[in-house]
Amino acid sequence: MKGTKKPYWQVILPFVNSRTKAVIQTNPTIAPVREDASEININIFDYDATQIAKESCTKITECAAYKNNGKVTWINIDGIRKQDIEWLCNQFGIHALIQEDILSISQRPKMDEINDVLFCLLNMLYFNDETGAVEQEQISLVLGKDFVLSIQEDATRDVFDGLRERLQFTSSKMRQTQADYLFYALLDTIVDHYFLVLEKIGERIESLEENIIRYANNMTLGRINALRKEMIVLKRNIGPVRELVNSIMRTESILIEERTFKYFKDIQDHITQANDLADNLRDMIGSLHDLYLSKINLRLNEVMKVMAVVTCLLAPATVIGGIFGMNFDVIPYAHQNWGFYLAVACMFIIPVGMIWMFKKRGWF
Repeated sequence: MKGTKKPYWQVILPFVNSRTKAVIQTNPTIAPVREDASEININIFDYDATQIAKESCTKITECAAYKNNGKVTWINIDGIRKQDIEWLCNQFGIHALIQEDILSISQRPKMDEINDVLFCLLNMLYFNDETGAVEQEQISLVLGKDFVLSIQEDATRDVFDGLRERLQFTSSKMRQTQADYLFYALLDTIVDHYFLVLEKIGERIESLEENIIRYANNMTLGRINALRKEMIVLKRNIGPVRELVNSIMRTESILIEERTFKYFKDIQDHITQANDLADNLRDMIGSLHDLYLSKINLRLNEVMKVMAVVTCLLAPATVIGGIFGMNFDVIPYAHQNWGFYLAVACMFIIPVGMIWMFKKRGWF
């Protein structure tokens, strides 16, 4: 039917093999080449407990006006250009090593503390319902004195809309606190979004399990393999974030107030739970493979059972036909008018008796 949406496994199977290269990614010893974004979007929130200013711009130089103005400034940049990142980092006193990490590709999630600046690099995860693939977007978070920078690759999506709405309310926690709480809120939002992706993967596993039990086919193994690859993406992104949060918990930076550490402890609990859930889903996918093999073996056994029953039922007719077909002159009943009918009757009566016996013993 025109306009009908195909099931995700019919979409994902054609590029299962090409997905492998994307999952494995590139050799980290080879310096990646990042292409500059064609355009960037910059959203600036400058606020304190009583007032807030919001500005959208496309020129990185406009961010200079918000440096050291006595308020908390959140600069969110969608799209990465080398020249713009270098200018921004130089303007806010961010070390060159952090600049390299921001411009890197396929970097492992990490946390660094250089020159009184806290830097976190991790990936935002999204689930593509059409392809069934876990998509990732690298994001860099920089916490400095009275400012937070968030630098994203994709200008079309993020998970921070809820934070932007909360900033509009004077009574919100972010408006009453310093930049360290905003830094926590950004990191917490990213981690909480992991659970939405894990939930989607869980739904796919549940659907696939039902499919295997009802009507497993040749496509099923490909779907299991595709889910296994998406779990690799999840584990590679979720696991290191736990180390990242633990590093923040151990820091003695003056940028994070003592009262804010309890909030990072909450992130630590969430990422540990997300990591455990990812382990459970990975184990479930392994169980799906075993279930698929068991289903195939069961189907094969059913076929072999039917063939064995048919062979047993034909055996009496084969034996009787073989005896009466022997090349001897003297065979009992061979020269009687009713001998043929007796032989045919035995060929039918004996299999009927065998069927009755098989049914009685519950063999089929």
